[in-house]
Order: sequence, then C-alpha cells, then structure tokens
Amino acid sequence: MPRQRQQARILVVDDDRLMRAIARDALAGLARVEACDGVEAAVAALEREPADLVLSDLVMSGRSGLELLEFVRREHPESDFVLLTGNASVESAVEALRMGATDYLTKPVAPDELELVVDRILANRRLQEENSRLRGQLETLDACQSLMSCLDAGQVFAVTLDLLLSALNSDRGVAVFRRPGLPTADGVAFRGFAEAEARRLRDALAVEKSLGLEAFEAPQRVTHGTLHDALQGAGVSCPPAMAVPLRGRDMEQGLIWIFEPEGGFGAAADSHAQLVRERAELALQNAERYGRAKERAFIDDVTEVYNARFLLQATDREIERAGRYGRELSVLFLDLDRFKLVNDRYGHLVGSSVLRQLSGVLRDCVRSVDTLARYGGDEFTILLVDSDLAQAMEVAERIRGTVATTPFDGSGSSIRLSISIGVATFPQHGRTRDQLLDVADKAMYRAKSNGRDCVVSAAELE
Repeated sequence: MPRQRQQARILVVDDDRLMRAIARDALAGLARVEACDGVEAAVAALEREPADLVLSDLVMSGRSGLELLEFVRREHPESDFVLLTGNASVESAVEALRMGATDYLTKPVAPDELELVVDRILANRRLQEENSRLRGQLETLDACQSLMSCLDAGQVFAVTLDLLLSALNSDRGVAVFRRPGLPTADGVAFRGFAEAEARRLRDALAVEKSLGLEAFEAPQRVTHGTLHDALQGAGVSCPPAMAVPLRGRDMEQGLIWIFEPEGGFGAAADSHAQLVRERAELALQNAERYGRAKERAFIDDVTEVYNARFLLQATDREIERAGRYGRELSVLFLDLDRFKLVNDRYGHLVGSSVLRQLSGVLRDCVRSVDTLARYGGDEFTILLVDSDLAQAMEVAERIRGTVATTPFDGSGSSIRLSISIGVATFPQHGRTRDQLLDVADKAMYRAKSNGRDCVVSAAELE
C-alpha cells in the first residue's frame, strides 16, 4: 500500500531569537518546524534531514543567508528557499532570486502574512509533486502497453520484470513462476546477476517447492523469505526487495522480486509497482485465453489428446532440442489391429468411445513430459523425450501388453483389442521429422505383417 504523505518540514534560520519564535508559532499548523540560529546549525540540520522549505534571514552573525542559499541550491535543489531581511534592496532581492530563491520577504513580517506565503509555497509543492506523480504513472502506463502484445504467459512474466525494474529504478530482479505442464526451471527469469550467480540461484529455486504466493495480496517490501533463503543458499547478497505477486485467472501465478536500489525505493515505488501489477495480470489473463484457444486448435475432438498438427510441430521442436543437447528421442507409431471390425459391429459412436478409452490407457503408460497424439483414424503417435531405443522398446511393450489385457466398454459389451507398434529413435533412424515418422510408420507396418499385436523397431528394417 502507498505510504502516507509525511507532514512538510520547514527550517527557520535566524540569529534573532524572537523572530525564530514568531515564525515557529505562525507556521506550526502547516508543517514540522525546526529553528536554527545560524548557517552552520542549518547545514547540520539539513544533512540530518532535508527540508521542504528553508526560511532564512539575509544578514546574520557569521555566514550570510545568501551563502546558505548557495549551499541549499547545490546540495538540496529540491528544497524551496525564502529569504527574509530588514535591509531590503533591489540588488539583494534580484541576487537572491537569480540564485534560485523561491520568494523574498522584508522584515518585519506579520505572522498571518508569513503563514499565507508559506502555505502558498507548500500548496505549490504539493501540486508539483502530484503532477510529477501523475507524469510518472502515465509513463509507467505507456510502458505497460508492451504487455498487451504478450500472448505467452512466460513472456508476460519476463516483460513485467523489465517494466518493474524501470519503474522502480532498480537494476536487479528475479521472476519465479509456476506454469502448468512446464518444468520448474523454465519458470525463472533473472536480470542484473552474473552468469555464475544466476546459475546457482536457478538451481536453488528449482528445488524450492513453495513460492509463498499466498502471503502476498499486493506489492510489499520484504527483508526475508523464500527468495532471500535461496539467495543466501546460493551465496548471493540479498538486500531488501519489493515483492510483486502476479495471478492469472486460471493456473498461471508467480512472484517478482525487485531488489532495492542504492538510495532506496522512491516515494512512488509502491503505487508504480501496483500499477504495473494490474496491467500485467490483465495481460496474463489474455495470455491464458490465447493459450486455451491455441490448445483447442491442437486437441483432437474425439480423444481429447493432441492432434496431428500439434504432433508435427512438437516433433520438430523435440528433434531440435535433442540435437542441441546431444540427447536421444524416440517415436512410437501405434495402430489398433482390425479396428474396422469394432466400428462395423458396434457402430462409430462406440468406436469413438473406445478410442477415448484407449487414449486414457496410453496416457497412463507414458510420462507427463512425453507427447501423445492421435495421428488419424485409429493411429496414435508418442514422442518419448530423452529415451533411447531400448527404453522406447520397453515402453512400447508395456503399452502393447496393457492394451491386450484391458477390457474396453462397448456399450454393455466388453471389447478386447490388440495394437501394433513401430519404434524409431533419433538420431540413428532419422535426423528430420519426416524421416523419423516415416521409419516408425514402416516399423509399425512390419509389426502388422509379422502377425499383429507386437512391437518392431526400426533397426529390424535394416
């Protein structure tokens, strides 16, 4: 939540005790007032805590008010400055205004006049601060337009991390998010860390099961927690941070940590973080809707597993990944034996029901990281990532045996099925999608010609 506005601070500088008392009494209802008897005391007070307004006599024992004005303009340019004097002259007034004084008053000054002038200056400061805050919000809103083009949830988190870093004037941050169906390690983004630090931190966060998202309803400043524990475990310094939670409408969720910059977060940090968060969650919801629509385009209506269109894209992607990391990838091509007899005897509605049941059986036989797709008709294809030929043959044999021993519901009748499976492995049996699918298909047809209800590897075709 935004911090409450602090009461304005005024520094009254005058070597006349009576004048200090008059000013303090006149201004006490407008601000916190501190009185100093000379320039040295005023400099010390400003170094301890800056002031919104410095009200100083021109001529004092020791250093003059113009010297103090010069110091304030150099070291505290955000402070307003009003010069008071009983020795008014056009030259001194012009010099004070030229040096940056906000106003110039002559003694004696009536308390109500002093109060009126100071009230006007403080009101103008509040207006300028509000204008600055609004400009900052408009700049943040304008920057957030880039979120509207993000159609991938992971991209939303990465772009939001960059937006928050810019809005909060920080150069280090981490986004950790849990995405359905993706490995934990894929849900981490870093900015401002050395490569070795990022690698250690990624490893530490990959094994952390809980984000602690439920502890955050809005952006808040934190000094300890899950991320700080992971940072310490990875040997990375862990300063205070702004924790910004993001939640989609469905399953997407995460936390973004923006580390406090040198000099601390600005007064508008909380409101800017909330502004970015609101826009990011809208973008996250849009990405979820797009993801659902895209997923439906890749789902087979009958079996509710992936269709051939998705299979072709997934095969290209997995071959590229396997080649990059020197891994193996196996393909199973499956075809039900004599399934036409099921349709002819029980009808196509029962046939579709049996295919849906078969999809469930096949899903139970493979891992969540593997890809199951209906290639067409009663043909299915399975991509087994990081699996060599021996492992793929073992999975294929398990599938064949499970299908052979599973009774399928045929609308009151128990239907027994068998399946023929061809197996091919990247890179030894093919280095492209078409080569790999073609040789797996040929191995499946060899299984058919061998009497059905069996598994044949591409190696047997050579």
